[in-house]
Amino acid sequence: MKQAFLILSIFCAVLVSAQQKQPNSAAQDKAQKKADKREHINQLIKQEEAGALIFQKQSATGIKFNTDGWGVFLEKGKYKTITKTNLWWLEIGERYARKEEKVPTLSTSQGFVVFSNYKFGKQNNFYYAKLGFGQSRLIGGKGNKNGVAVSAIYGGGLTAGLLKPYYIEIEKPFGSGVRQQIKYNNNDSVFLDPLVIIGHGTFGKGFNEIQFVPGAYARTALRFDYGRYNEIISALEVGLNGEFYSKAMPIMVMGEPKKFFLNAYVSIVFGKRK
Repeated sequence: MKQAFLILSIFCAVLVSAQQKQPNSAAQDKAQKKADKREHINQLIKQEEAGALIFQKQSATGIKFNTDGWGVFLEKGKYKTITKTNLWWLEIGERYARKEEKVPTLSTSQGFVVFSNYKFGKQNNFYYAKLGFGQSRLIGGKGNKNGVAVSAIYGGGLTAGLLKPYYIEIEKPFGSGVRQQIKYNNNDSVFLDPLVIIGHGTFGKGFNEIQFVPGAYARTALRFDYGRYNEIISALEVGLNGEFYSKAMPIMVMGEPKKFFLNAYVSIVFGKRK
């Protein structure tokens, strides 16, 4: 009987001791996790103060000034390492031919003098829509929050070339008051007769005749981020872009259609990180 009582006493003592230690152990684990998290945050703060761009994701928009046109884009990024970010972007814009020039015109309509212009010999408006994927690699950090971070950007993707017929407005014979909008047809001498052209066609004319031409492209650039705070993107980007389409793209009547386009560009970029 005494032995049973002794064993029961020892068992109860061990049980009470284990119950007391368990909360203490859980509290220690919780305290350790808080300390580790605090240390991680302190390290991120030190890296940010040193100029590193610390974030999980980013979003940006911008406008591009190409040597042969213009574009606007939306960009998304996901942080991979301190120096590497995966990027996705969508871009739309218009491409011009080098020989495009606006020709001013003067005509009368219902007794009023009308000033207008057109692009002589232009056959198609060349619009494009791009979807791309790439990476950004940090070359040089800001050094401090008021510095400039330099990143190399590279990537590529698919592009959709959209050819919209360019319409002009003519009055034939000139002075007759009879006007019509026409597009270029092969061997169309009227389209190239400046004596009967009084201006460009309306913007919406020809959208139901757009031709879709698929292609692919690649780009490489340097981005200079001068934003005062690391969570804000304020940058200037300078780069090269190359596009190849499945068929030749005719822009000017008197120009040679081509499949490959190479251009340089400058972009103004705004966005945020978080």
